[in-house]
Amino acid sequence: MSRIANYIFPITVLILFFILISFRSSESLQYLFESGTEGYHTFRIPAIVTSTNGTILAFAEGRKNGGSDTGNIDIVMKKSTDNGETWSDLIVIWDQGDDVCGNPAPVVDKTTGNIYLLTTWNLGKDHESEIIRQTSKDTRRIFVLQSTNDGDSWTEPKEITKSVKKENWTWYATGPCQGIQLERGKNQGRLVIPCDHIEAVTNKYYSHTIYSDDHGETWELGGSTPQDQVNECAVAELSDGKLILNMRNYDRTKKARKISHSEDGGATWGEIYSDTTLIEPICQAGMLRYSFEEEGISRLLFSNPSDTEKRQNMTLRVSYDDGSTWARSVILFEGPSAYSDMTRLPNGNIGCLYEAGKKNPYQGIVFQVVPLEKLEK
Repeated sequence: MSRIANYIFPITVLILFFILISFRSSESLQYLFESGTEGYHTFRIPAIVTSTNGTILAFAEGRKNGGSDTGNIDIVMKKSTDNGETWSDLIVIWDQGDDVCGNPAPVVDKTTGNIYLLTTWNLGKDHESEIIRQTSKDTRRIFVLQSTNDGDSWTEPKEITKSVKKENWTWYATGPCQGIQLERGKNQGRLVIPCDHIEAVTNKYYSHTIYSDDHGETWELGGSTPQDQVNECAVAELSDGKLILNMRNYDRTKKARKISHSEDGGATWGEIYSDTTLIEPICQAGMLRYSFEEEGISRLLFSNPSDTEKRQNMTLRVSYDDGSTWARSVILFEGPSAYSDMTRLPNGNIGCLYEAGKKNPYQGIVFQVVPLEKLEK
């Protein structure tokens, strides 16, 4: 009996240890949108921005009846005026009955203070595969909403499909993550939104951008990547005024993010290459220009589930050389995690919004504050 006891005791301690670690892991997740609450089965697809007044706006898809990408899906939001310490009640921005309103891609116009929300729509009964095969009743359409009061109210969705989608494109997605306003060069002031699409017949998928040069009044189609097998993407401005597009990659010979650059504000994009440091399991990612060298240090941030196979290990990284290398990183959550986005908070901290859960990545959307010094230790 003593020998059995000698084995049982350490095994029991080990089991209790793993239970405790799992419990703490779950408890550490501070859900801003928790699936199964507030009238929605699942919350997915985070996006976040900080207004010119310092208000933080966090967006998501509220999926009414299940976790599927189709069906009754609304765009929802919560806002904070105290660096994310407290948040408003859930605000439904766009509810089109049983249809899909999704892929939130907000951008702040720092000149006017207006906030634009680019988004996509399709019939709730039309599945992605049917839209791609062109057997659906309708197709993916692109809309823009505007707020002039820090998200307190929004205009009715305005369709811009004809100006930003080619006729031979089937599937289409805005973001999903924040867009940017250019601060340098001849295109200063331009609003740029990262997007992706699928071509009819070939079924090839590409990343592209759309932009506005008149403070959101009209939107134009920018350039597409010259190679395919990329889609959901994030965009940022570099120190020299060029743009970087960081893309989800379906080329599994290299399980890492794909990169492209633009020298004309997103009107065209250069050849794609892999960033082998930024490994991924095929998933969306977030990117944020935190600061330029005028503030002392140039900082470009990146977030994704850093794993080659599974959506797990949500990691935040910083680059001091415009993404050529990634100097430091911090793991936000080691467990199941997926889509993410970031914003610079008024107090200088980093506000991270990402999907995570104990059992799977879609148990909710977490808001986590990361002090800059923690990332740069």
